[in-house]
Amino acid sequence: MDPTLAGYVKEEVVIRYDPADLAEIRVFHQERFVCRAICQELAGQTVSLKEIEKARTLRRKQIRDGLSTRSAMVDRYVEIHHPSEPSPKSWTPEPVPSEVRPPLKRYIND
Repeated sequence: MDPTLAGYVKEEVVIRYDPADLAEIRVFHQERFVCRAICQELAGQTVSLKEIEKARTLRRKQIRDGLSTRSAMVDRYVEIHHPSEPSPKSWTPEPVPSEVRPPLKRYIND
């Protein structure tokens, strides 16, 4: 809460805050400082650096688990809908009969 903010209703502002102190935010309008707004309900609470790190680590783990699950789903989808192509059969030339074939006649345009 801050009475100064009443003049900035429907205006685009930038809010900056300290993660360790969620009770206070700093408000900027057009790159100029406007005021500090303080939440009375959170004014006595602080968040320690260890709690922030723990929350970030937990969130990273959740994201990593979600990505691995989705990756497995995509692999399974590809496996089901795009079966692997059969390996190409090796080509073995047919044996040439013992009689000699006459060479092909080639023209200038070939």
